[in-house]
Amino acid sequence: MNDLARSPVLVGRDCVLSLERPGIMAVLNVTPDSFSDGGDFIQVAAAVERGLEMEAEGAAVLDIGGESTRPGATPVSIDEELERVMPVIEGLRRHSSIPLSIDTSKSQVARAALASGVNFVNDISGLTNDPEMAGVVATAGAGVFLMHTRGRPEIMQQNTDYHDLLTEVVDFLRAGILRANMAGISKERVAVDPGIGFAKSVRGNLQLMRHLDLLHQLGCPVLLGTSRKSFIGKILHEDDPRRRLHGTLATIALGVAQGVQLFRVHDVRAAREAALVAWAIREQCLPPG
Repeated sequence: MNDLARSPVLVGRDCVLSLERPGIMAVLNVTPDSFSDGGDFIQVAAAVERGLEMEAEGAAVLDIGGESTRPGATPVSIDEELERVMPVIEGLRRHSSIPLSIDTSKSQVARAALASGVNFVNDISGLTNDPEMAGVVATAGAGVFLMHTRGRPEIMQQNTDYHDLLTEVVDFLRAGILRANMAGISKERVAVDPGIGFAKSVRGNLQLMRHLDLLHQLGCPVLLGTSRKSFIGKILHEDDPRRRLHGTLATIALGVAQGVQLFRVHDVRAAREAALVAWAIREQCLPPG
């Protein structure tokens, strides 16, 4: 693991995330069809309450999504996505200054969210789906999470064969960083995500999990999203995503051991505690406080 390649901060619009210790990105889906919590937080009041709960549990950033990106998910229109996320963003901003991320690959949605106080854009397409996205992020001075995938969610699991998975993921993310830089997004504002579960087989996910340290050659913070995902269910023979917490925590500990700095999760308190214990073991010291 190359410690020098790991950035200690990630800069967003009007905020800086410290990454000296592992941070938690909390999932706040305001969708009817997300694989794990679809329909739970469609009502604005429920979504805002849940966001504030996750902040109290120790989340460093809330990731708000209005379109499911699970395998096979049906796309939604720009208007529908905006209708889902904007009231939640506005509601959270009335009560909290916690950094917010908008989980979208549509520049129109990102532009509106950023104008309402969002700090980061989490683009699962790695800035490939919408040619205007990079410019929107750059103009707002926002941070961006670039993820590796192949194709839209409705077809991505039809394309899971790779000649060299690890090399292709790193090359894709390197191209995304260059795309961001050319649009005017400084490298201190970019984080990368290998895209566990996105256009990957179970074996591919396991291979990536074993070699997460390779991502540090990109010189950006690494975000890992394994929470409740199906490859954990395959290992544990568990069909219910809500019963995959223990498996998720194992992936978080392994991620910390390989220098991952941010974890996108549904179960904030448990994930944060697992990450801090793994970090303390890796660093052989106690976290302050």
